[in-house]
Amino acid sequence: MITIIPEAPENVAAFNATGEVTREDFEKLVIPRVKEKVDQFGELNYLLYLDTDLDKFTIGAWLQDVLLGLKNLTNWNRTAIVTDKEGVQDFTDIFSVLMPGEFKSFPKENLYNALYWCKNGNEVEA
Repeated sequence: MITIIPEAPENVAAFNATGEVTREDFEKLVIPRVKEKVDQFGELNYLLYLDTDLDKFTIGAWLQDVLLGLKNLTNWNRTAIVTDKEGVQDFTDIFSVLMPGEFKSFPKENLYNALYWCKNGNEVEA
């Protein structure tokens, strides 16, 4: 299931993925929210907090399809993937070469920093 992270800055489309995540979650919640933010701000700052076990789907298959599908819908600015799964962090780093804008992975403990980076383009000083 995907839900909106309500504490996100106004210019960030931020989502929390828990349990089983489906393509329909993206089609019914993520894509409309992304379009709304792009219409409002002219660019997309996007955060996905992965709080789910990824063995129910292959990250390289449908998530790549979704992101590539969104690629043509929007003006990507900054995208943060928040997870403690190394494979996803590696995927994010590799995928950043294919997508416009900046892509960055953050560990779960740095959610606040990821939101701040999405909003401002820099990180909170430690």
